[in-house]
Order: sequence, then C-alpha cells, then structure tokens
Amino acid sequence: MRFYLLGGAAIALAAVAFFLIASKPEGANAEINVAAVAEEAVLNLYSARHYDTDQRLYSDFTEATGIQINRLEDSASALMARIQAEGANSPADILMTTDIGRLWAAEEADLFQEVSSNILESRIPAKLRDPDGQWFAFSQRARVIFYDKARVDPADLQTYADLADPRWEGMICTRSSSNIYMLSLMAAQIHHMGEDAARAWATGLWNNRARDPEGGDTDQLRGIASGQCAIAVANTYYFARALRREVRGLANPEDTSRIGVIFPNQQTTGAHVNVSGGGILAHAPHPENARLFLEYLASDSAQAYFSAGNDEYPAVEDAPLAPSVASLGEFEADDLMLIILGQNQRLAQEIYDEVGYR
Repeated sequence: MRFYLLGGAAIALAAVAFFLIASKPEGANAEINVAAVAEEAVLNLYSARHYDTDQRLYSDFTEATGIQINRLEDSASALMARIQAEGANSPADILMTTDIGRLWAAEEADLFQEVSSNILESRIPAKLRDPDGQWFAFSQRARVIFYDKARVDPADLQTYADLADPRWEGMICTRSSSNIYMLSLMAAQIHHMGEDAARAWATGLWNNRARDPEGGDTDQLRGIASGQCAIAVANTYYFARALRREVRGLANPEDTSRIGVIFPNQQTTGAHVNVSGGGILAHAPHPENARLFLEYLASDSAQAYFSAGNDEYPAVEDAPLAPSVASLGEFEADDLMLIILGQNQRLAQEIYDEVGYR
C-alpha cells in the first residue's frame, strides 16, 4: 500500500466539511439512517485514545444522529480489566484503543462481538480488520526511523535490520521493550526474519542504545534534538504533530529541521504500520448505536479528521492526508495481516527478555 496526498487535499482539509456520510457500496443510500435508531439515544464509549482532538469526532456524530456519547478514558489494560469485572452488566458499548496488540488481546479475552456491516467491510481494507468482524482499524501510524541529519547518512540506514549494525553503537534511542509499539515492531520482525534472526536483531539494537529506554515517542525525538541520540524509533504522528504546532522540547523550527525521517524496507517488506481501532463489546447495551458509530468512523469526514486532527494516516484508501502528514513523503507500507502481530506478541516479549532488552 502506498500512502500519498491526493491532488488538492491540503486545500480541502483546510475547509473540510464534517457532514456525516458513510460511503456504502455503489447504488446504496450513503446517508446514516437516523430514523432506524430505535435504541435509547446513548452510546457508552471506553477509550484508550487520549487525544483532545477526538472530541470533534464525538460532537459531529452526536450532532448528526442525536446519539449522546458518554466517554470513559483510561489505559487499555485498565479498561479491559474493568470490562471483564463488569461482565454481563457492563454499560460499555465500544472499546477504542491503539495498537493491534491491544485489539488482539481484547479479542482473545472474548470482549468483542462479531459485527456484520457492508459499510465497514467495503470501506476498511481486509488487512485492517478482524476476519470475523470483531474489531476494525480506523487510523494508521507508521513506526519509522528518525535521524540527526548532521550525524547520520540515511544511505547507511535503510532497513530495520540496519538498526542492529555495530556502526550505530551508542547512538539509538527507543522506548522500553514492554511498550506495545515496540512489541508489535518485534512481532513484525519475527514474521519477516524468523525467530533466530529477530533475536539477533534485538541484541544488536539493545547494544546500540544511547541510553536505557525511557519515556514515550516524543522523548525519543527530543533525544535527537538535544544531541543525546543520533537515531530514534518512533511513530510518524508524533513528529508530524511537532511540525504543525509547538511540542515541548521540539518547540523551535531548528529542532524539527534537524531531524530526518526514513521509511524503512522500501525495497523489501515495506515500513511497519500499526493502527488505532475498536469493536463492539460482547454485552453492549446499545449495539445498533455502536454499529452506527463504527460506520461513522469509516466515513469520509471522520477519516479526514483522523489525519487533520491527530496527524494519523486514514484507514480508508484514498482518504486525504493532512499537510503535516503528507509532508513526510510517500512510502510503501508493510502489507502483512495485522492479526499476525497479535499472534507473535507473546514471543516478541520473550525474545526481548531473553536478550536483556529492558
């Protein structure tokens, strides 16, 4: 899959109209049928997405449908534990979270129910949704390599495997191995390299650390800006966000202009991509409202806002990109089925632990 900016998309995004249209198969009525909502006009959303900009998504849905969203935010692990404790009496209709590893864990815990929706199946690519309709991805983020333009020649760093090259000893900053983004990246390496090569890769990456892992993705980028790191592994939306607004530690144009971006493995597997998504919970008291909300998240307006509001890549093909995201350039994405990342997650942590990657 290639990500690119459609002609005129930057202009369109500046004045995007957030009317609720969920594109259906050709010939079908594209309007959300509000009259068909027979349930109480309420939706209870448990969300591990902690982005203030998401409020626009919720308010637009409520304005178009009259369905009021009650939102509870916490970490994914805390929300899943709460749903399990609430059992059949849970008020939650939908769980939204980041990373396929968490969606996979929720599915393995039997938290979701199967959803049948022509809209979701036609709009969300097969690799970005559960085969049985238990969860759907609505936005994407590439996990790529960032580098100090003054210290690194990008020609020497074109693949994830290159991160383990001893030439980068003392130069790389990453998050902790227990971080879900790092686990999914390792899960992809296991799939593409095999277990033994992935173990060697983890060893090399750990040996090349500039410091022990600390902080989030923005902290890795700050490490480059401060000179502590020459190379960092992070998700694209953290950097795209810093390009369009002031981020602590990346407040000056000199900070971001110092940093270059590499989309790895462009001649082989493509860059590692993960997602944010959700599903309808097994005991959802308002399942029809929940289905309408998921279909809304796949609409043109919501997909545009995932990019414009939080600098993510849309899940729907050909949806426009925000200028900050498009400025990162075109790239080929890894096309592996996301469920593979969930299946390899436990082994990923075992390998990190074996090599002492903290």
